[in-house]
Amino acid sequence: MVKGMGSAMEHVAKDGSAKLVEQCTLPLTGRACVDRVITDLAVFNVTADGFVLVELAPGVTVEQVTDAAGAAFTVAESLAQAAS
Repeated sequence: MVKGMGSAMEHVAKDGSAKLVEQCTLPLTGRACVDRVITDLAVFNVTADGFVLVELAPGVTVEQVTDAAGAAFTVAESLAQAAS
């Protein structure tokens, strides 16, 4: 069985805390089974080296995503080139 993609999540919780975090604090239902995270601000690939920002929502900047993230990430070269 192939796990399907759920809907995009909101990047931050109602209290403003980050949902994209370095380590999960809730019980896991699966480990290492996610390779992409889609939020209302951005799209991240999940790699062995961590999160990679690959796409921004319209009108959203890398700085806004950085401010809202609770985990470190790198910016994909293709996105960095498009922003410059």
